[in-house]
Amino acid sequence: MSNRVKKFDILFVEDEEAIRKNYVQYLKRYFANVYEAEDGQKAYQIYKEKKPHILIVDLNIPKQNGLELLAKIRESDHSVKAIMLTAHTEQKYLLEATSLKLTKYLVKPVNRTSLKNALDLAISELSNFDVVSKEVLILKESYFWDFTTQELLQEDEPILLTNKERKTLSLLFENTNKTLTYEDIIMEVWYENEYEKIDALKTIIKNLRKKLPTDTIQNVFGVGYKVEN
Repeated sequence: MSNRVKKFDILFVEDEEAIRKNYVQYLKRYFANVYEAEDGQKAYQIYKEKKPHILIVDLNIPKQNGLELLAKIRESDHSVKAIMLTAHTEQKYLLEATSLKLTKYLVKPVNRTSLKNALDLAISELSNFDVVSKEVLILKESYFWDFTTQELLQEDEPILLTNKERKTLSLLFENTNKTLTYEDIIMEVWYENEYEKIDALKTIIKNLRKKLPTDTIQNVFGVGYKVEN
């Protein structure tokens, strides 16, 4: 591995502390940020918060096994690279992983050469497809919002939006987990009085909901709308 990997972040998921600490220490030589988790639930929380570029996940981890964790991540993210660690007796379960886009699976105990080769492959894939430069909000069902181009995409296919739909989505996505009042949105999109455009706003929200995963835009009764992520 060369110095170019220093721009990437990695998450290592392993429930055996001694093994995890050993590999985390090794990975810190090469990666910008190295995160660690001992179970699937904590790993998913770290993934959502930190958005690492590479995952190394042991198949047999508590609370949510490696396959379940990666399947949940793949519902909305097909860019993160995943390396699965498995014992000899667990290899049969990897038949379930055909749709999970594994970069590599490694049989434990894993030697440094095998791990280095797998990481080199993941880094090559990241570099070739240039996935680190995109600024996107990952939604459910393989939907993405690209902040740079102001586009809504599903599986990299753009979804047609009107100008006002685009402005409304941009405002909501820039304020995730925050309730925006009807007035907030109307003044940003129309620059006009709230009461004159409230029906138009409701129509736009109705149309946007048809173009988005279920429950992306939530109604805050009597106040406005919000997007949670």
